[in-house]
Amino acid sequence: MSDYTTIKVRSQDDVCFVQFDRPAANNTINGVLVAELHRVLLACEESTKIVVLSGSPEVFCLGADFSAVPGHDGPGPLYDLWLKLATGPFITVAHVRGKVNAGGVGFVAASDIVIADDTAQFSLSELLFGLYPACVLPFLIRRIGFQRAHYLTLTTQPITVTQAVEWGLVDAAGPQSDVVLRRHLLRLRRPTKLAIRRYKHHMSIIGQPTLADAKAAAVAGNLEVFSDPDNLTAIARYVETGQFPWEK
Repeated sequence: MSDYTTIKVRSQDDVCFVQFDRPAANNTINGVLVAELHRVLLACEESTKIVVLSGSPEVFCLGADFSAVPGHDGPGPLYDLWLKLATGPFITVAHVRGKVNAGGVGFVAASDIVIADDTAQFSLSELLFGLYPACVLPFLIRRIGFQRAHYLTLTTQPITVTQAVEWGLVDAAGPQSDVVLRRHLLRLRRPTKLAIRRYKHHMSIIGQPTLADAKAAAVAGNLEVFSDPDNLTAIARYVETGQFPWEK
């Protein structure tokens, strides 16, 4: 499981550790990263109990790679990836340090358990570029509720890890998140693979019945805003100059 260009993957018994590895691009999401993560999760279906997602100490994931917009495969594969994290036959744990933005919040919201350190902060910046987090919202609303997801989207401002814990976006946090993670893994490894598979399937039916149903609307919304010529112009200018759309 070492033939990857955008992620680092290592296995330790029945735990698979996956680290976003695009440091020059702030661990942003492109088609290759999505495809490689799909490969990892497929390989984890049979025997892996726990999948741990992480980034760098400074940046977990800052969302879509604007230099790769518009993508050739559209948003469907990314939505399916988050759906697999939420409903697949393994426990998914997001270990968050540093900044999380836009699609990075999608990875967090789709995970079963979220552990963070004191540096973590979470934001949705899409509206600043004429976009909105269409594919993130079904997973985020499932985690923190409609109004808080609505507020996070409209304000475009980051929230601290303290607020994220209060809202339920983060389950456990501490200054030494590695220690918090290890403590959780000791407990999470106790159930059998079959028990985890059965439980995740059951929860996908009774707990989150709308995630699969929400895909069509989420993908359509994403395609609409990312095909708008004005939005694409604003994104291109940001990539080239670092200027936000409101900066003249």
